[in-house]
Amino acid sequence: MFEGLIPRLRVRTVYDIDLQLLKEQGYKGIITDLDNTLVGAKDPLATPQLSAWLEEVKRQGFDVIIVSNNNFTRVSRFATPLNIQFVHAARKPSQRAFHQAVKLMGLPSKQVVVVGDQMLTDVLGGNRMDMYTILVQPIAIRDEGWMTKVNRRIERIVTSRLRKKGLWHEEEQH
Repeated sequence: MFEGLIPRLRVRTVYDIDLQLLKEQGYKGIITDLDNTLVGAKDPLATPQLSAWLEEVKRQGFDVIIVSNNNFTRVSRFATPLNIQFVHAARKPSQRAFHQAVKLMGLPSKQVVVVGDQMLTDVLGGNRMDMYTILVQPIAIRDEGWMTKVNRRIERIVTSRLRKKGLWHEEEQH
């Protein structure tokens, strides 16, 4: 019942993602969430560390697109200085935005990784498209909107049930 919410990989931050391994496994595109995945929900711009990481992602040959449920103004102000394409008002886990991002990259979904901090939006959306999903820990949960707070409560219930079924192990996180 909850299997669609299980990410293929869990890491602390985007910096813990082994880009070389993903490349070796044939992945060519990365769809990433913005708020609480790349920066805190209230942080308007990328940090120098994040800018360097995104440059490394591109240098290694990955296409990268931000897919966010946030509005045009928020996402464009963040993505434009980094020269990164984006899809705003995505309504994740709806597949529309994921299809749009895959089309922009010109890649089959099986060659695309989805990175995000929410099981109910990023992981579920990516899994529904048969993409490789990576769940990161949220950066700043105190700044989250009310809907995200509701999602976090549901996530706690889901992970508790997955633990009881033996499908969620804390030691899997890298």
